[in-house]
Amino acid sequence: MIDTKEYNRAVSEYTRNIFRYVFKSLRDEEATNDIVQDCFLKLWKEKEKIDHLKIKYWLFATAHNAMIDYLKKSSKTVSIDSILFNEPQTSQNSDFDVKEILEKSLDTLPTIQKTIILLRDLEGYNYKEIGDILSLSEAQVKVYLFRARLKIKNLIKHLHAVL
Repeated sequence: MIDTKEYNRAVSEYTRNIFRYVFKSLRDEEATNDIVQDCFLKLWKEKEKIDHLKIKYWLFATAHNAMIDYLKKSSKTVSIDSILFNEPQTSQNSDFDVKEILEKSLDTLPTIQKTIILLRDLEGYNYKEIGDILSLSEAQVKVYLFRARLKIKNLIKHLHAVL
């Protein structure tokens, strides 16, 4: 059970992390704000049923599910060609922004792989915590993470060969 003090602590402690996590996937500030707000509204409505020790996991799992629902409803699909090859090339010798390349690479991953990379590398969760949030086993988390990192590595290699 969560009381008002624990709820307020959760809002101040986790809002930025949840916003960052959802925004990295959606890249839509308004939708991200709506999802974060809905998560905390659901937390308040479900406060009698949620263990105060599991607020963080519950919030991330709720945000993840809301993000998946949003993506399904908006049918956002991004093809690798539209991300990487339809942008104007300024010059052969220009410097490429590594952060931008990584973000575009992340956008090409399936949602589950992108989510796991964000939770592991951005938020710092361990395999068990990610598994708890996404209802996966630790082994599944490791496999998805390995595949995601391999895809990004191969994509960056391909980009490097093109450049």
